[in-house]
Amino acid sequence: MKKITTLDEFIIKSQKSYNDATGQLTRLLRDIGIASKIINREVNMAGLVNILGVHGDENASGDKVQKLDIFANERMIDCLQNSGECAAIVSEENKEIIILDKVKGKDPQYVLVMDPLDGSSNIDVNVSVGTIFGIYKRKSNVSQDPGKEDFLQKGADLVASGYVLYGTSTILVYTTGNGVNGFTLDPSLGEFCLSHPDIKMPDRGNYYSVNQGYYLKFDVEIRRFIDQCNDDNLRLRYIGSMVSDLHRILFQGGIFLYPNTRKYPHGKLRLLYECNPMAMIIEQAGGIAITCKLDRVLELDVHDIHQRSTIALGSAAMVDDMKAFVARYSSPSTSF
Repeated sequence: MKKITTLDEFIIKSQKSYNDATGQLTRLLRDIGIASKIINREVNMAGLVNILGVHGDENASGDKVQKLDIFANERMIDCLQNSGECAAIVSEENKEIIILDKVKGKDPQYVLVMDPLDGSSNIDVNVSVGTIFGIYKRKSNVSQDPGKEDFLQKGADLVASGYVLYGTSTILVYTTGNGVNGFTLDPSLGEFCLSHPDIKMPDRGNYYSVNQGYYLKFDVEIRRFIDQCNDDNLRLRYIGSMVSDLHRILFQGGIFLYPNTRKYPHGKLRLLYECNPMAMIIEQAGGIAITCKLDRVLELDVHDIHQRSTIALGSAAMVDDMKAFVARYSSPSTSF
């Protein structure tokens, strides 16, 4: 019988390979796992406990807030507050930084960025949603209150990132910069168990993911690339949840695009807590993550906690194909 490795066991074992590890990051990752179990329970019971539907407000990014967004945001904050391993949080649902109260005996060295419930508008129609998170080592002294400078770091400075997919099964995927591993929640045990060790993306795939309803609002080079995807008989798959769309591509290969449009000339997705964490995962699995202006996502400067960006990420060969289309069809005046 194959030995089951739980998330906690895997994290603790991984920690032992770092001589200078203090255990704080290990405990923080375990706290995220606990919070995601709570969110998973409520996602699966949402229709029974009256937390479906729109809350009535807009979040910091201008999107309509769903009732379950608020629940997921509060549960994640509660778990991280109680443990004392995190100094501060930036969330899609909050305009400003959330500074957590210090827990006696703790000097938290990390800050967390998150989209607590990506694709939450899908909940009402029973379509998969997810949580995205990224962890940075704080720049401020642990004796001081954390500030924006702790969050305005490049994606290349992430010490860990991951996502949780709440679907037919609940899967937590994360990386600390040494490969990508996936854990499936076993309801009978109440534990995340290692199910997808050392994930590697195919160099190519049969899928492309983009909101093709905005086709006429994309720049010409992106339209030409989408035309080529159609000519190559690639399969269009777009769920409207970045976690769900990229989960497919991570395992089966393909490319995910979210270009700029007339309404969102700088892109729509948030750099700090959507693009950077997912880019880190894709790169660690052997893929490529760039903007639609061909800059590496993880090297972009961060000026605002809710900064937006375009993004194209997925299988290496397919992103290279997209780069060739941008180089060929973009305006000569465009600088990269």
